[in-house]
Amino acid sequence: VSVFLFQAKSCICHMCGAHLNRLHSCLYCVFFGCFTKKHIHEHAKTKRHNLAIDLLYGGIYCFMCQDYIYDKDMEQIAKEEQRKAWKLQAFTPTVVSHYQCTMTGIGEKYSTWEPTKRELELLRHNPKRRKITTNCTIGLRGLINLGNTCFMNCIVQALTHTPLLRDFFLSDRHKCEMQSPSSCLVCEMSTLFQEFYSGHRSPHIPYRLLHLVWTHARHLAGYEQQDAHEFLIAALDVLHRHCKGDDNGKKANNPNHCNCIIDQIFTGGLQSDVTCQVCHGVSTTIDPFWDISLDLPGSSTPFWPLSPGSDGSVVNGESHVSGTTTLTDCLRRFTRPEHLGSSAKIKCSGCHSYQESTKQLTMKKLPIVACFHLKRFEHSAKLRRKITTYVSFPLELDMTPFMASSKESRMNGQYQQPTDSLNNDNKYSLFAVVNHQGTLESGHYTSFIRQHKDQWFKCDDAIITKASIKDVLDSEGYLLFYHKQFLEYE
Repeated sequence: VSVFLFQAKSCICHMCGAHLNRLHSCLYCVFFGCFTKKHIHEHAKTKRHNLAIDLLYGGIYCFMCQDYIYDKDMEQIAKEEQRKAWKLQAFTPTVVSHYQCTMTGIGEKYSTWEPTKRELELLRHNPKRRKITTNCTIGLRGLINLGNTCFMNCIVQALTHTPLLRDFFLSDRHKCEMQSPSSCLVCEMSTLFQEFYSGHRSPHIPYRLLHLVWTHARHLAGYEQQDAHEFLIAALDVLHRHCKGDDNGKKANNPNHCNCIIDQIFTGGLQSDVTCQVCHGVSTTIDPFWDISLDLPGSSTPFWPLSPGSDGSVVNGESHVSGTTTLTDCLRRFTRPEHLGSSAKIKCSGCHSYQESTKQLTMKKLPIVACFHLKRFEHSAKLRRKITTYVSFPLELDMTPFMASSKESRMNGQYQQPTDSLNNDNKYSLFAVVNHQGTLESGHYTSFIRQHKDQWFKCDDAIITKASIKDVLDSEGYLLFYHKQFLEYE
């Protein structure tokens, strides 16, 4: 057993030469073997040596039981050997999360936390635990406006109430690799989550966050009112860049091929199909996105006719009032085939010449959090204005009709109910709405935040008030945040 940790660094697998790859030592003979590659398993089977010790953590594995054996005395010996190894390597044990110990190999340096006698005594004298009830307001906290910073405050409210992002930061998953952690936006977000879920009721002053935003996104610097959507994209971009060290170099199954928490939650894949009108050959590309920007009626771009639910029926959970535009209408327009015209011919790989074509966008991969940006601010050479068209949006949204896999169900842009509409993987629940009141030149941002399943609150900088579902659905809507239903657990 004394051959442990520090000594194990000089040990290698007798079959492949690897070291610290869950290396186990046979307790019958001098043999080291990889557990991951099952080299220790092969040795046990061949020699009938059925006991081995994990050289990293000290656990005894029985190959007959195919499980680790718990033994109090062996565990104590393992801990003593770990402490000796730390002293040899000049390591000081530090309390870290279980995730850090198991996922990054830090088990070499750190032990799991165990309460001291004093801590156990305090726990016995303070048996009450804080319970999360349906009326609990932990996580709700106002933000002081630091001079036209409502655009930042409303996005912070949405991000701090994103379930998986909250779990990431509250479980201490970020490992900063920047030379100066004080300049890391992810570290500041981690502190922000701690502040929000500390139970404090007084408004928080996000001056450090504002400073870091000005530092890393200089186009947002200054005390002028900024666009909340622009701030969201800038914040996600900086968080993505500062989170790079958290992915352990792994590539992920998303269009950004990044395993950072931002891409895991917000990144989706947008499929673009360009079809030649002569040979009908299709050129397909898939691009990553963090949000989907949707045109509105009243803009200078022509808008597609309303959906067939305008007679008062319900489509995708949206009640249609005559003449009312819905989020579904906007998504149908976004994913409709568009004729590019003679002025935008492409070189067809099939025809080997420039031909007219049609282009259609669909969702190849849906993100965990889908953010929809309703394009209310129109900027052109001749026009600068705000579009105040009311858009109805649902509490629950099914994205199946807009998937690339459902493309064949929409012939020539006509809506048809897809056969796989029962696919829960494509269903979302609304959890945050950002609104803009006022004009393009003078306006104010507020947000609605969902707390638990059915409680909504209005966040107006430092002031937070209870809101009804009707208040939320009747609001103008600028940014809509939806979370995948099958990951909902509140």
